[in-house]
Amino acid sequence: MNAKDNDTNSTWFDPDDAPELTEAWFEDAHQYQGNTLVKRGRGRPPIPVSERKVPVKIRYDQDVVEAFRQTGKGWQTRMNQALRQYLKEHSVHDLN
Repeated sequence: MNAKDNDTNSTWFDPDDAPELTEAWFEDAHQYQGNTLVKRGRGRPPIPVSERKVPVKIRYDQDVVEAFRQTGKGWQTRMNQALRQYLKEHSVHDLN
């Protein structure tokens, strides 16, 4: 017989078995004031707004992209560093 087996292997947890909320648990928890995050618990810290990457769609010449890709993994980061170095050495306002 090919009837569906009703054994779903689901695990049921008794709410009475929940861990005790200790001082250490609260120390590691996120804390909010309204909708504003005041203290972040464990995990990766948030990146400051000034350091966040901005996704853009841009087109480069094929030879430029290939030159950076040939440098291996991390080529996009190196391209960003090259553009940042250019900005340090040149004024983009003078390009007009």
